[in-house]
Amino acid sequence: MTAYDKRLHAFRPDLADVRLKSDVAAERYVSGASARVAVAVADIRRRPETGAGLDTQLLHGDDVAVFERQGDWAWVQAERDGYVGYVAASALAERTEEATHVVSAPRSFVYPGPDLRFPRADALSMGSAVTVVAEAETRGTRYLVLSSGAAMIAAHLRPARADATDFVAIAETFVNTPYLWGGSSGFGIDCSGLVQLSMRMCGKSVLRDTDMQEATLGEPLDTGPDLGNVRRGDLVFWKGHVAIMTDSETMVHANGHTMLVSHERLDEAVKRIGYLYGQPTSFRRP
Repeated sequence: MTAYDKRLHAFRPDLADVRLKSDVAAERYVSGASARVAVAVADIRRRPETGAGLDTQLLHGDDVAVFERQGDWAWVQAERDGYVGYVAASALAERTEEATHVVSAPRSFVYPGPDLRFPRADALSMGSAVTVVAEAETRGTRYLVLSSGAAMIAAHLRPARADATDFVAIAETFVNTPYLWGGSSGFGIDCSGLVQLSMRMCGKSVLRDTDMQEATLGEPLDTGPDLGNVRRGDLVFWKGHVAIMTDSETMVHANGHTMLVSHERLDEAVKRIGYLYGQPTSFRRP
């Protein structure tokens, strides 16, 4: 039998993805049923319990494969990054239509109709996918009307395939967003979540956790003497942490020190983090 990472492969002693049948032992194997996240943010937990640790999050419009529904929980694998875990079954719905647009602002409100004076009906994070069916304008503000009849500010949406080009600029739009362990949205985000979501908006598929990113993103970087070869867009990894360089001296990262997404000088971060967690483990250039 092959050793697989349970974060990225759906298998338990009693149940496993049928695609792993020749590699892992389980009492039975099933094919994942297609479903789509129908809430703003769906937490993926390690166990089917509300008190279980938060591993990551799914966004509105994300697709998943469902291997089991039991009670209030569903055991799923995210299609976008392969992450496996438990989500609230109520967060999932059938796939009924294709998304046409993606939220491009860090956060944006959903209104019952095309008028910003209406009480908000919901709020979506950057990266959330929606289906637009019409346009409208009220008092000079443009809206896109969703298939549900709700409306969003047109400037906060972009066509689904119109990828951004600068993931660093995307990451910087999250400055002052609260830090949340396991967070992957504009409402709360962690260090590797910031890297993943920023690159996702640029059309790049990135694995979720820091160790996965350090093993797969870009190429190892020889920083040179005194970190002289570091430039904008390079990634700095510590054990369990990652930051994005905004220039040769400064980085942006979601961090537990400020409990925010914030800028910090690289040399100061190396000194501060090294006191407790050691020196950077690697620099990589995506």
